[in-house]
Amino acid sequence: MIALVPLAASNAENPLIPPIPELIIGLIAFAIVFIFLAKKLLPNINKVLDERREAIEGGMEKAEAAQTEAQQALDQYRAQLAEARHEAARLRQEAQEQGAALIAEMRAEGQRQREEIVTAGHAQIEADRKAAAAALRQDVGKLAAELAGKLVGEALEDSARQSRTIDRFLDGLDGAAPTAEATR
Repeated sequence: MIALVPLAASNAENPLIPPIPELIIGLIAFAIVFIFLAKKLLPNINKVLDERREAIEGGMEKAEAAQTEAQQALDQYRAQLAEARHEAARLRQEAQEQGAALIAEMRAEGQRQREEIVTAGHAQIEADRKAAAAALRQDVGKLAAELAGKLVGEALEDSARQSRTIDRFLDGLDGAAPTAEATR
């Protein structure tokens, strides 16, 4: 083994630098592989990368278009919602106005009917009062004639005179009644 050490020292080649024929063969092989990769494989890789980039960009454009469309649909929906709310408020206002008009109309109709009933009642009361006064005049007249006949001692047969006397008496009573009420 000792003999090998001087032999290795005499062959002083650098282990990092390969021999020239191997270096040339390596460079030629590298050039062939590089040219093959550049001509065949690199265009396919670039083609796939371009397709992928176009797909991604197309997807982004589609996404932006879809987002724009969705925003337009949302704006349209909001506009329709606002319009529907406005329409509902308008209909509610109209219903309130119609209700108020109907209530006012019903009140007026009720007032008119009340006035008719009161007027009819007053007319009926007046008619009843006149009928009662006429009946009372006849009854009072008969009673007065009988009483006068008993006081005088003879019957008062003259009905025309009897009627005039009774009417004067009752007119005197009717005239006295308003003055008595006014003094109260």
